[in-house]
Amino acid sequence: MSVKQISVFVENKKGGLYEVTSVLNNAGIDIRALSIADTTDYGILRLIVSDHEKALEALKADGIIASVTDVLGIEVSDTPGGFSEAVKVLSDADITIEYAYAFITRHEGAACVIIRVEDNAKAANILGKAGISLIEAEKAFN
Repeated sequence: MSVKQISVFVENKKGGLYEVTSVLNNAGIDIRALSIADTTDYGILRLIVSDHEKALEALKADGIIASVTDVLGIEVSDTPGGFSEAVKVLSDADITIEYAYAFITRHEGAACVIIRVEDNAKAANILGKAGISLIEAEKAFN
């Protein structure tokens, strides 16, 4: 069970992030989670959105370079150590997390973490066996 993430190359210039977010706004796309990593010349904006297909279409129509990546969404306890527990499960199985970002859900006591790993199916299986819930993008909007 994976979540579709939109990755966008954003030029490091005044208004670059606004350009992307305004295109999504005009298309009626809700941004649920985001992460941005930058270099000197550009940033990579990673987004979990309400409709990844519509978002990708709108961005590309505006000439913005974007792609879709399958990532995992996991639900962890919104307490100290909640995420650490999931990281240990993956680490013990020799699964490396390439990157992660989190957001609080509307469900009290829970947080959602988006993780990128090399093998989503293997990670999902191991996390499930450890009792760590995987979420779908739709759940993040409830």
